Amino acid sequence: MAGKSQKESVADELFNVEFVDRDELTPWDRVLLARDKERPYALDYINGIFDEFMELHGDRAFGDDGAIVGGIASIDGKYVTVIGQQKGRSIKQNIKRNFGMPSPEGYRKAIRLMKQAEKFHRPIICFVDTPGAFCGMEAEERGQGQAIANNLYEMSSLETPVLSIVIGEGGSGGALAMAVANEVWMLENSMYSVLSPEGFASILWKDGDRTAQAAEMMKCTSKELEKLQIVDKVIDEPKPADVKDMESLNFVLKQEIINFLKRYEKITPKQAAEERYERFRRF
Repeated sequence: MAGKSQKESVADELFNVEFVDRDELTPWDRVLLARDKERPYALDYINGIFDEFMELHGDRAFGDDGAIVGGIASIDGKYVTVIGQQKGRSIKQNIKRNFGMPSPEGYRKAIRLMKQAEKFHRPIICFVDTPGAFCGMEAEERGQGQAIANNLYEMSSLETPVLSIVIGEGGSGGALAMAVANEVWMLENSMYSVLSPEGFASILWKDGDRTAQAAEMMKCTSKELEKLQIVDKVIDEPKPADVKDMESLNFVLKQEIINFLKRYEKITPKQAAEERYERFRRF
């Protein structure tokens, strides 16, 4: 383990065991698993679950953002629009994907594809995995806050079913901008919160080392959020999700997505929008 930080070492240890006693994992353990570089990313799920996928690019205003991928996919004979926040594993990939932190053009691309899906009556499937929206000066200059706010506004009234699945990190408004959905699911070892445990500890205690305590207090793990009815379903991970062994997890997710699509076949577009509105009004 020489040369690795304690955080990386703990994540590696949890990731490589053959069996994990899931009940003994702490919230901080799950945060580390949610961030692990061997965890599957959006394109890993898209390519493993859907029968076909055609990626579309650009926001029609500024450019294309590698941190958000999206396009048209087919599953069980049905066409859907799929959008995901994408991280990279190597330095080169992370530069291309901006470490999974979308810029304004990424959110504008996402809502462009969602409005296209609404026009052609395609359900929308979102894969959420970001530490948060990119907060650089250039993102602010191009209207980051407005882009996120517009996504929240537009998604709340989309007349087509929307499913959002938190597959890793779900950080702040950067995640919520793709999670105003009829149903929000989480993988068991994912997290969803208003900010990182490091940020929480720094703000509350002025001590960035109290991350484990912060993660416990924040209730940011899947089971806690299911109890609070923030998320509707938790997808179990008998072993931590691993990009090298995704077959069983992809099978489960595919069947769950197909079931979601079948449920919403019986609901009119207007009912889908009204149901989504009422879901978030409950909070």
